[in-house]
Amino acid sequence: MGRLFGTDGVRGVANADLTAEMALGLSVAAAHVLAEAGTFEGHRPKAVVGRDPRASGEFLEAAVVAGLASAGVDVLRVGVLPTPAVAYLTGELGADLGVMLSASHNAMPDNGIKFFARGGHKLADELEDRIESVYEEHRTGAPWDRPTGSGVGRVRAYEEGADRYVAHLLSVLPNRLDGLKVVLDEAHGAAARVSPEAFRQAGAQVVTIGAEPDGLNINDGYGSTHLEKIKAAVVEHGADLGIAHDGDADRCLAVDHTGAEVDGDQILAVLALAMQERSALRSDTVVATVMSNLGFKLAMEREGIRLVQTAVGDRYVLEEMKEHGFALGGEQSGHVIILDHATTGDGTLTGLLLAARVAQSGRALADLAAVMERLPQVLINVPDVDRTRVGTSAELSAAVSDAERELGETGRVLLRPSGTEPLVRVMVEAADIEQARSVAGRLADAVKSALG
Repeated sequence: MGRLFGTDGVRGVANADLTAEMALGLSVAAAHVLAEAGTFEGHRPKAVVGRDPRASGEFLEAAVVAGLASAGVDVLRVGVLPTPAVAYLTGELGADLGVMLSASHNAMPDNGIKFFARGGHKLADELEDRIESVYEEHRTGAPWDRPTGSGVGRVRAYEEGADRYVAHLLSVLPNRLDGLKVVLDEAHGAAARVSPEAFRQAGAQVVTIGAEPDGLNINDGYGSTHLEKIKAAVVEHGADLGIAHDGDADRCLAVDHTGAEVDGDQILAVLALAMQERSALRSDTVVATVMSNLGFKLAMEREGIRLVQTAVGDRYVLEEMKEHGFALGGEQSGHVIILDHATTGDGTLTGLLLAARVAQSGRALADLAAVMERLPQVLINVPDVDRTRVGTSAELSAAVSDAERELGETGRVLLRPSGTEPLVRVMVEAADIEQARSVAGRLADAVKSALG
């Protein structure tokens, strides 16, 4: 069996790859592993369980709750809430474990299970590996140690979760949003209730789209992976800006008043300057991945902000932030982590802080985002090659050196082997789009020649 846990929990087609039996078994295994690790020592364990609105989340939630309660864990069901809300409530309510059922921006047939440790932090890799090992051991025949009588877990709904999360978001805003008109695209997802409520309570005039989840329409033509509708809505309503979430609202992208996209790099740049201004950007440092646009790096250098880059994936950004105590990090895709106020990417919090900067500064989002110029970026996937030799091929190394000399200080080359497929991703940035395409094409040919 291949590894169940990926970079963001266990994910697959619900009721095919991810079944009720698997959800129940993984939940029991998680309870046993955390008990072995001493997490529950001296007290009765408690878990927070939430989900996005997918229809499959209903039966998967029932399975997870049953598994946890059968292992002696008391369960608080918080219902449909964003991933960062479940992480926040796990910490705020003193729970030993959090579980979120979501497949984020994936299409509706998919679903996933993500576990949080005490405090609302993602489980360490070694704990995930141990959970998977225990799950597989018992799936193939080893009996569980099951409590009986008063030892079984109790289950109750925790209906205050949404209000408590909204109150938390409002408590960390540096200023109100009075006078702003904001369009929110909720992707028919987990933030359809709490995000508009938070923006309204913060003082904004709110227009919502994609905010009528029915269990089947999540991410269907709306949200951060489908920006066409929010671009049109911002212009139609004369709004100051738009915020688009994904299905579980752990990320967001933005749209300025002209309908132009503001990506994760630009959002990070705006927030970094705002936090630096109020002395909240610790060590004057922001963390991003190697896929961030070169224009972002140049802008941060110009503004006296140090950029630390990590491998692709918000988990690596978070690890770097936690290890060195940095306050802000994120990805071009819109995963933004404000570590003083969240343990994971939080799209609603990010959107609120972005809107707060617009309100406080009196400047249009387009003007604020212009602090960085997005350099043209070309990405080519080269399939059917030996991705393991990217770093050892002398022929490929020579081709990259030639490309870097041609691009000089105004361009960048990145070759990245896929983590799951036999392909290599070739990324080239340059001041001119035609130069970027030309260099990327030559490098793609070099990859085929050297690694094919």
